[in-house]
Amino acid sequence: MSCSRQYLSRRRALAAGTGLVTGAFLPPAGASRTAAAVPARESPLEAAAAYTNPVIWQDFADIDVIRVGATYYASASTMHYSPGAPVLRSYDLVNWEIAGHSVPSLDFGAKYDLNGGRGYVRGVWASSLAHRPSNRTFYWLGQIDFARTYIYTATAVEGPWSRLTTISTPYYDAGLLVDSDDTLYVAYGNTTISVAQLSRDGRTQVRTQQVFTTPPSVGALEGARFYKINGQYYIFLTRPANGQYILKSSSGPFGPYTMRQVLLDLRGPIPGGGVPHQGGLVRTQNGAWYYLAFVDAYPGGRMPALAPVTWTSDGWPVVQLVNGAWGTSYPSPAVPTPPRQVTPMTGVDTFDGTTLEPRWEWNHNPDNTKWSVAGGLTLRTATVTNDLYWARNTLTHRIQGPTSTATVDLDFSAMRDGDRAGLALLRDSSAWIGVRRDGGATRVVMVNGLTMDSNWNTTGTGTEVASAPVSGGRIRLRASADIRPGAPRPGTFSYSTDGTAFTRLGPAFSMGNDWRFFMGYRFALFNHATQALGGAIRVTRFELSTP
Repeated sequence: MSCSRQYLSRRRALAAGTGLVTGAFLPPAGASRTAAAVPARESPLEAAAAYTNPVIWQDFADIDVIRVGATYYASASTMHYSPGAPVLRSYDLVNWEIAGHSVPSLDFGAKYDLNGGRGYVRGVWASSLAHRPSNRTFYWLGQIDFARTYIYTATAVEGPWSRLTTISTPYYDAGLLVDSDDTLYVAYGNTTISVAQLSRDGRTQVRTQQVFTTPPSVGALEGARFYKINGQYYIFLTRPANGQYILKSSSGPFGPYTMRQVLLDLRGPIPGGGVPHQGGLVRTQNGAWYYLAFVDAYPGGRMPALAPVTWTSDGWPVVQLVNGAWGTSYPSPAVPTPPRQVTPMTGVDTFDGTTLEPRWEWNHNPDNTKWSVAGGLTLRTATVTNDLYWARNTLTHRIQGPTSTATVDLDFSAMRDGDRAGLALLRDSSAWIGVRRDGGATRVVMVNGLTMDSNWNTTGTGTEVASAPVSGGRIRLRASADIRPGAPRPGTFSYSTDGTAFTRLGPAFSMGNDWRFFMGYRFALFNHATQALGGAIRVTRFELSTP
C-alpha cells in the first residue's frame, strides 16, 4: 500500500466509528510483553481502594505499556512534537509521571525543523516500547512518514536514548516482542498484518511474512501489540476508533492466527467521549491483567483509561465491564506499596536547573541556540514570521482535563519592535494572549483566527480582537481551557499587571472537537519576530492548576 493510501486508510477508518452506541461485546483482551509470563486463569480483583477513569486526563495516545520488575512504563504518540515518544512511569498503573522521551529529536528531515516544510500530523505515530532482560535495555521502535523504521535504545527510560538502527521496512503501527528465547519480533500493518524477525542485535530484518488479512466484514485493523503468553502468540489490534480485536497462534509467531473480537461500540468512561481502544495489555506482579486503552476525548485529545482483564479457559482475554460499559471506577490494582510518589503532571515549574522537565515538548524541533533554562526560561526570537504555525521554539504543555488553567509570569523587557510573545491555546485552530511591541509601544492583546486547512497549511494568521496598553516589563498571563469532550468548548484569556487582580481580555475562544489533527489542544509559550531577530522574553514561572 502506498504511503498516501496508508495514511488515508487510517483517517477513513477513524472517521467510520466515533459513536457511543452500546453494542456487542465478545470475549478477548489481555497479555503482557514478558514472554514467559503465565497468567492466572481468573485474575482476582483485589485491593480496598478504587481508581477513577481516565487514569490520566491528558493527551497520551496509541499507548504501549510494559512492566519491568515492580515498575510500569508506557509510551505514546507525539507526531510533530519534539522530543518525541514520551515514556511514562507508574508503580500502580493508576498514578503516572513523565520520565523521559525515547526520541530525543525529530531528525527525520528539514520539515521537522520548520525549515522549508512542516511536519504537522506526521512524525511519531503509534510505536512500541519493550524491555530486553538479556541486556537490561529498553527498546523503542516506530516508523516515520511511511518510509522507514527507527529503533532507539536506553538502559534507563530517563535516557540518554540513542539510535540503534534504521530499517528500510516501515513497520506501520508496530508492536515489538522480546520472545522467551530473546528473539526480537515485530507485528505491524493496517488490515494486512505481518510479522518480522530481527537479527540478534536488533539492527536488521531477518525475515518478514504476512500472517493475517482482516475480513472485509471487520474493516481496518491496526495498532499492533505483540505478546507471548503460556506459549501462545497474541497480536492485539484496534479497529479505529470503536473496536478492539485479538489474534492468537499456537504454532509460533508466524501463525496461522485466529481472530476474536474484544470490544465494539463499548460505552466509555468519559461522558461525551469515544470508545476505549488501542493501547496495550500488562500483567501485575500478582498475576492480574489490565488493559490500558485510550478514549477519544476532543478537544483535549486521547485519554488513557484502565480496565481489568480476565481469561477464558481456552486462552482468550476478556475486558471486565461495569453495567455493560468500560467502568468509570474499578478496584485499584493490588500491587506493593510504591517506593515513592510519582511527580504530578500539574503544578508549578520555575525552570530551575539547566534542562526542561519532561512535561515540555516543542512544536517541531527547536533552534537550541535560541533558548536556555537557568532559574527561568529564556526564549530568544528564532523566526521572522507573522504565522505562529511557522514560528520555531514554541514550547507546549498538555492541558489537564476536564478543565485547567495555565498561568505564566512573563518578563517582556527585552522584546523588540515587531515581536509577539505570549501564551496560546494551540491546535489547527488557535488563539493566544500575549504582548506585542510596535513603534516602541507595548500592548497586551488577545488574538484568534489562527487556522489551518485539512492539509495543515495555514489559512489564517490571526486577528486581534482585544487589547490594552501595558507598561513596565512584567505581566502575568492566564489561559483557561475546558476540554470536556462531546462539543466545542471555551477557552478564555486574562492578564494581571500586579500579579493578583486579573482582567479578562477578549471573547471566549471556541476549541473545536474534530479528531483529524489527532493531537489535542495544548498550552503553548511562544516568542517570534515579525521584523528582525534579536528580541527575547523570560518566563520565570508556569503553573498548571485545576479547580
